[in-house]
Amino acid sequence: MLTLPNILTLSRIVAVPLLVALLWFPHWPAGYAIAFALYVLMGLTDYFDGYVARAQGTVSRLGVFLDPIADKIMVASVILILVHNNDIHGPQVVAGLVILLREIAVSGLREFLAGVAVSVPVSQLAKWKTTLQLVALGALILSGAAPLQNWIHQVGIAALWGAAVLTLITGWDYLRVGLKHMD
Repeated sequence: MLTLPNILTLSRIVAVPLLVALLWFPHWPAGYAIAFALYVLMGLTDYFDGYVARAQGTVSRLGVFLDPIADKIMVASVILILVHNNDIHGPQVVAGLVILLREIAVSGLREFLAGVAVSVPVSQLAKWKTTLQLVALGALILSGAAPLQNWIHQVGIAALWGAAVLTLITGWDYLRVGLKHMD
């Protein structure tokens, strides 16, 4: 099932090690700049894989399975390397941890619910959470490419906290739905 949308999704997964390698050295602005360009490209492939699949009528089970995994791998990897590099530090780590824990919990919940034939659609608020999360991580990567522009880092941290708040709200929404189907 190697359709164009699935290839775009797989390309995001394959690009994650390169993204992490570019971010590995915290005081290498050129690496952060290239990583930011790659991150933006990965975000565009995330948009276009779904758009193309719907437009061409080629939505596949493989794509439905891989797309959220690709997103989670990318987000988790970026959060971890930014914490490693101290771009996310102190209390800000809590915001990153909230995002990571929610991603794991919701994935497990979706797997459980699929086993009892219950589908939980992605809410509009969850889409906003994802958008804010991607903006936050992008800004934090960009701030490493422009270390003298502290406002970029501040925007990234503010967006990270905003994403963490929406993460808690949407995580609770999913959990509430899931609890109705548990013994």
